[in-house]
Amino acid sequence: MTDDGLCTFCSGTRPPLPGGATAPVPGAAPLPVPGGWGVGTWPRSPVGLSRAVIALLGCVIASDLFVIGAGLHLRGLWEGLAADESLNIYIDPGLRAQELYDRAGSAQTAAFLATAVLFIIWFHRTRRNAEVFESGVQRMGPGWAVGGWFVPIANFWFPYRVASGIWEASVRLHPDGGWRTVPKTVLNLWWGGWVVSVLASRIAVGQWNRAREPEQISDAAALVAAADALDLVAAVLAIVYVRTVTRMQVERAEARQAATVPEREAPEPTAP
Repeated sequence: MTDDGLCTFCSGTRPPLPGGATAPVPGAAPLPVPGGWGVGTWPRSPVGLSRAVIALLGCVIASDLFVIGAGLHLRGLWEGLAADESLNIYIDPGLRAQELYDRAGSAQTAAFLATAVLFIIWFHRTRRNAEVFESGVQRMGPGWAVGGWFVPIANFWFPYRVASGIWEASVRLHPDGGWRTVPKTVLNLWWGGWVVSVLASRIAVGQWNRAREPEQISDAAALVAAADALDLVAAVLAIVYVRTVTRMQVERAEARQAATVPEREAPEPTAP
């Protein structure tokens, strides 16, 4: 425990190495561990990163709400034009509605990109921690926690394989050291929500780009709003997933520390 009452894992510090070993000198090669990934002997805390990721996911949710509202307002104008071709939406308030929608889309894109970068950093750290906890259950190397997101087609599957290994390795063992399994419901819901939102967004954007007539634009705007709503749901599920994995790794690290760091010897009684 640190002076402020946090465990060494939560505070980002590292406990003494088992057996009286000393920590590696900064810049020196990491201590060898089973699996040969060079991830070090002790896990690194993902707590701070998880808080930042959750805060950014909150920004994603807010931007989704913003763009949904602006999109539905713009859709209403195009729907009115489809019903009455004499309307002119290329002047106020149509121009203001389009400008608001463009700003909402820019805010949504900025929030998504910032969140994606920090999420991948958190994801990579939890993968390296998983190598320390249980290297034998990992299906893909730590590098795929980053690279897997950028491989076309395979990015619908590779990150899930990495996440599955992280989940299994982060589960706290039974008190007797026996293996314990935890249903992957949170993991599956998060990944399913992410995949569905990505596919829906691609379909909606494609229809929006092809729309030419007012009625087509109105229908495409409704589809885009639905895709944004799915993105909002995926962001909520991502928050649950990040919180769950971080909590599991904290518990696993605490149990590992308790099992490897020898207890302090009780002071010998003094003679009366």
